[in-house]
Amino acid sequence: MKTAIATVSIAGDLAEKLGAIAAAGFDGVEIFENDFLAFDRSPREVGQLVQDHGLEISLFQPFRDFEGMPEPQRARTFDRARRKFDLMKEMGADLVLICSSVSPIALGGIDRAAADLNELGDLAAQYDIRIGYEALAWGRFINDHRDAWEVVRRTDHANVGLILDSFHTLSRKTDPDTIRAIPGDKIFFVQLADAPAFDMDLLYWSRHFRNMPGEGDLDVTGFMRAVAATGYDGVLSLEIFNDQFRGGSPKSIAVDGHRSLLYLMDQVKRTEPDIRIPVPDMPERVPVGGIEFVEFAADRTEARDLTAMLSTLGFRKTARHISKDVELWRQGSINIVINTDPKGFAHASYLSHGTNVCDIGLKVADAEATVARAESLGAKTFDQPTGPGELSIPAIRALGGSVLHFIDGSHALSRVWQTEFTAVETDPVTCDAGLTRIDHIAETMNYDEMLSWLLFYRSIFDTDKTAMVDVIDPAGLVRSQAIENDDGTLRITLNGAENRKTLAGHFIQEGFGSGVQHLSFKSDDIFATMKALKANGFTPLSISPNYYDDLDARFGLEDDLLDTLKSSGMLYDRDEKGEYFQLYSPTYGEGFFFEIVERRGGYAGYGAANAQFRIAAQKRHFRAKGMPAR
Repeated sequence: MKTAIATVSIAGDLAEKLGAIAAAGFDGVEIFENDFLAFDRSPREVGQLVQDHGLEISLFQPFRDFEGMPEPQRARTFDRARRKFDLMKEMGADLVLICSSVSPIALGGIDRAAADLNELGDLAAQYDIRIGYEALAWGRFINDHRDAWEVVRRTDHANVGLILDSFHTLSRKTDPDTIRAIPGDKIFFVQLADAPAFDMDLLYWSRHFRNMPGEGDLDVTGFMRAVAATGYDGVLSLEIFNDQFRGGSPKSIAVDGHRSLLYLMDQVKRTEPDIRIPVPDMPERVPVGGIEFVEFAADRTEARDLTAMLSTLGFRKTARHISKDVELWRQGSINIVINTDPKGFAHASYLSHGTNVCDIGLKVADAEATVARAESLGAKTFDQPTGPGELSIPAIRALGGSVLHFIDGSHALSRVWQTEFTAVETDPVTCDAGLTRIDHIAETMNYDEMLSWLLFYRSIFDTDKTAMVDVIDPAGLVRSQAIENDDGTLRITLNGAENRKTLAGHFIQEGFGSGVQHLSFKSDDIFATMKALKANGFTPLSISPNYYDDLDARFGLEDDLLDTLKSSGMLYDRDEKGEYFQLYSPTYGEGFFFEIVERRGGYAGYGAANAQFRIAAQKRHFRAKGMPAR
């Protein structure tokens, strides 16, 4: 499986781009002409630089507005071609992309275009160069791969073939299965890109919103299945025009790109098995059976505040680690680990971020297979020295500097709590609040990192994504999207902050990086839970009374229910499938908080309509804490 990426897809000068592309594991690169023109090296030196990075030049592009030109412009296009071929020969490139013309003076006609390409093919053959013809989705006359193929077919030249681009096909809603009839040996190159589902001008959509396969809404898998069915076994390349990527980290964007191609082709191989493209073997996407534990890194002082809050939520300390300063707090099937040990990864995480969620344990069927898939997709494994009696639990490094551990049903891992912890007897000072499991984990990151997190989770785990929603913070927008599995045993909300003034942005800034900002616990009876919490001394987040007046107007709730919601500081949402009740703790530290929810019926959302009012209340809580004493 040969992979490549266009230099236009990532930020930096050409040398920086090539370094990031090579480090990510790509085999080749598309040299975008403007990147070359802006670089201060000769074609020969650029070719050598590509080779020095262990790459090959898979494609040189673009050559615009070639076919169908009247004289004297037609003669000038051939002059341009000669100059471009001279440059390519010196650089070491042997395939050029000719995109369908958008020139207002171009003349239509498939036979005219074929005649032009046939003549150009003769010229290219003198240089041992091949020509790939591509239909731009906004091309003046040729804007469909079926018409582009007909041009190539009529050209009937060994040096002229077809270039397919998933965006150009899928953005026009052209059936990708029409590709299956094209001979694979006449497809010279394949470019891949996904995109969010927008209804906008095709050129603007393409130039600003493309993203990696698996990050958007287009059926890139269906497109690539059709391509692979032709017998094509050439380069698979990414051509991504994206404003965020142009300003992002070249290294991380390149890593995402390589991961996206591996993920894509693993899906294609499983659904279109008789293909010639050699796809690396890896285990299937991993079903997750639930969240086994969440681990906080803290020091002893901050741990006291954290465990005090957990106590009011009905958690009890049930065990201590056999050799480390680590406690286990439990309620229902929820395991919260508090790590204040002065050594190891958790301590390093605390020193970097303060009290934070440093580790999440997921229940899987096969922990080793989970790590194997993650490694195949470019994730790094994690381990640290184990002490006497400790288990070596399979783990990987997640994004944001945290760790994911995997617990399966094997004899050793299924007994981790009995093996590594000693039960402690404590007199309960608070009562159980009826919290049964973790409903969802909310992770916060800068918005320009959000697609990386989305791809990371979706490529490894058997999950899908929800539609993105805008969460209104008084100081700006936060984009939110959930990753979840079919049975709801894994739900992770991703919240992308666009500025540091939002609650999410403040959390990132003060915590020195992305991470878990809140944990949501499930209750089967949130009103009984609220009574228990009050008895435990829990003080819920105070919500504006104006919210409840509007709630009554929107939903027409019974007076008793509305009064109970208001007196409890509870939020409410409803859709055609069911109801959703939410209760929040005050913020802890620099914006972390706990949530308690009850889902009734088939409600599957996250109460996005309430987020604005919750955030305003949390910011009032922040302001009250920060006011000077009188």
